Amino acid sequence: MSRQYDTIIIGAGQAGPSLADRLTSEGKNVALIERSHPGGTCVNTGCIPTKALVASARAAHVARHAQEFGVVVQGEVTVDMKRVNARKDEIALASRAGVTSWLEGMSGLTFVRGHARFEDNHRVRVGDEVLSADQIFINVGARPRMPDFGSQGELWTSSDMMDVDELPAHLVIIGAGPIGLEFAQMYRRFGSEVTLIDMADRLLPREDEEVSKTLETLLTDEGITVELSARCVAVEGKIGALTVNVSCGDTPKVVKGSHVLVAVGRVPNTHDLGLENTDIRIDDRGFIEVDDELATSAAGVWALGEVNRRGAFTHTTYNDFEIVAENLLDGAQRRVTDRIPISGIFTDPPLARVGYNDAEARASGKNVLVGHRPMSRVGRARERGETVGFMKILVDADSKQILGATILGIGGDEAIHAVADLMYAKAPYEVLRRAVHMHPTVAELLPTLVGSLVPLD
Repeated sequence: MSRQYDTIIIGAGQAGPSLADRLTSEGKNVALIERSHPGGTCVNTGCIPTKALVASARAAHVARHAQEFGVVVQGEVTVDMKRVNARKDEIALASRAGVTSWLEGMSGLTFVRGHARFEDNHRVRVGDEVLSADQIFINVGARPRMPDFGSQGELWTSSDMMDVDELPAHLVIIGAGPIGLEFAQMYRRFGSEVTLIDMADRLLPREDEEVSKTLETLLTDEGITVELSARCVAVEGKIGALTVNVSCGDTPKVVKGSHVLVAVGRVPNTHDLGLENTDIRIDDRGFIEVDDELATSAAGVWALGEVNRRGAFTHTTYNDFEIVAENLLDGAQRRVTDRIPISGIFTDPPLARVGYNDAEARASGKNVLVGHRPMSRVGRARERGETVGFMKILVDADSKQILGATILGIGGDEAIHAVADLMYAKAPYEVLRRAVHMHPTVAELLPTLVGSLVPLD
């Protein structure tokens, strides 16, 4: 059986449903194919459920420190993981239900459940049916990477963690990227012993060294053991009694834990799409190659979201949708390279960055000035008793343009947008210096930052 459409969208992640809505509103006959749950990683195993867990972990942390605020909590603070996960599931399932209802009620859309495989550039098989269209958009995302560490059946991924309703006695996390950092702090606050392992010589080596040191101090102060420069990592044993090798040589070092979470990156979901039947090129890691407007090497086929390696975030995926929709339907000329990199890691406090860090600013060859303040100078941070971290801004002394900013501290994930918006507006940094921000907030210190710039070392 064969069916013809104007457009086929493969994947109901962050970009797919919004694109389907825009195309159908323009009168297009659209098929959207999803083999699993609508909403993609963010809704089901990523942003929404994990941040719900982060919120529960923070509640436990605040309760344990209540006496510092003059609040008396009777007895020991404990965590009921079944209730924590029930709350997480309620929030995530409500989001999934919302996306599902949206798709099922969308006029002009055929919502197809099943696994899609390309038969050629413009034909896709789903079970016994072949769907064809002149336009195809791939939005299939990625999944956790699982190297061969041994004891494969005994290791968890971040997706597996969504089904965990027990408290590990000792959670060993291999990989200290954003996922590893968030889960390390989260489970330590839930009550687990936690060891965080990474092969790099410092946490988040792509960030400034000040970020690495501050985060390591934050985690170790909360009782997390950090093992860096790990080599020859291997795992032996069964759940409940796992041994992780973290060094080579004559004096090997091991960590013994009850459970192991592997958080060492993600791989694209292109291995089973039938791309070998098309002209779509992939790179050596399986990501789909796209141009600056997200078109693949096959005419009439685009790739959006994490699968194209042009951004691994929900916000970049949504921006991919905006780029292709406005270019195709509104005659725009939007490009991936127009966007300014912005990202966050949702430890507590969070790390937020937009644009350049110090190393990138130095490499740019520009005449860079920097403004820096510790979070202890921020009234909101002092009032909340959360003065860990700092905020920093970088500007070009010649053009007066803001080059980037990093905020590691309470509210930094929100305050960073004040900088990002000015960067998009290409406003000179003096606009920020002269702005009147509300007191007491985190963002109120931003004008102070640009009012005391010094040359970047």
